[in-house]
Amino acid sequence: MTARLHLTVDGPAAAPVLLLGGSLGTAAAMWQPQVPALAERFRVIRYDHLGHGRSAVPAGPYTLDLLGREVLRTLDRLDVPWVHYAGLSLGGMVGMWLAAHAPDRVRRLALLCTSAWLGPAGPWRERAATVRAGGLPAIADAVVARWFTPAFATARPNVVAAHRAMLTATSPAGYAACCEAIAAMDLRPDLDRIVTPTLVVAGADDPATPVAHAREIVGRVPGARLVVLDAAAHLANVEQPARVGRLLREHFEEPGG
Repeated sequence: MTARLHLTVDGPAAAPVLLLGGSLGTAAAMWQPQVPALAERFRVIRYDHLGHGRSAVPAGPYTLDLLGREVLRTLDRLDVPWVHYAGLSLGGMVGMWLAAHAPDRVRRLALLCTSAWLGPAGPWRERAATVRAGGLPAIADAVVARWFTPAFATARPNVVAAHRAMLTATSPAGYAACCEAIAAMDLRPDLDRIVTPTLVVAGADDPATPVAHAREIVGRVPGARLVVLDAAAHLANVEQPARVGRLLREHFEEPGG
């Protein structure tokens, strides 16, 4: 089976596997703030979405079904029967798809700064067209402004610059194809099929996936619980690294995990 997803692996080989999926326009390094704490207890596998980082860039458009099935193919290749899964933004959308369509493969689920529906489709298709025409620099400033609060951007310009560089290094074709996956996505009818214990984390200052989107997920996923983080925009794990790391570790270490 040909590997199309690039993986970054940390932690003990015999530990339970925790799979981390990142935001649109990022790569595995996005999760680095959480790795030291999580890798003490879990075999942490960070993957780059199709079209991102060092993963393959097949021709688009993509769908959530394609992105999710590529994760399942990767787990099969690794002979991993089940995982804990945490995903932010696009990674969270893939996580919801996995938990709804392959419930035996996801033991516990964490969804960060994400949405089950980010319509209407038009602006996503326009963004895809803009990126194909002008590359990621054409949208980078607008995207990064939604990733971080103004206070964090002022205090940590080096961190913001590193994530902007991560965004602009993304394949334009891959980014655009993932925009088209989001344009076509509506996971709302699938949410009541998710039976795994689910933590939903929202950034109080996230303009990309506002708290109302998290509340809708919690209202539809049986037993899901919500945590709203103050002083956090879309990349809440970067702005609030210790808090997010603690929430994830506690959730995945709960009895039965």
